[in-house]
Amino acid sequence: MRVIKSDIQLQKKEEQENLAAIGVGEKVRVLELQCEGAYRRRLLDLGLIPGTEVRAVMLSPLGSPMAYEIRGSIIALRLEDASTIIVKQENEKSE
Repeated sequence: MRVIKSDIQLQKKEEQENLAAIGVGEKVRVLELQCEGAYRRRLLDLGLIPGTEVRAVMLSPLGSPMAYEIRGSIIALRLEDASTIIVKQENEKSE
């Protein structure tokens, strides 16, 4: 029984990634924020709560920041900061 549980946990872990790892056009859902303090509060204020759909819309020419559509608004986040947001793949790329 323990092996089955480990396999399920491994499968769930593989479905998760951080927001910085997604490509332009991909949609994901927020699972959790792995940050603390004022920065966490700021992300929550922007609407990045578990279950929120996020779509990557544009990458800066220098590679960071990336623009994300969050609840109808376009928000730019540095990739370093986006890496603290754990997400789950929603579907294939959209236009």
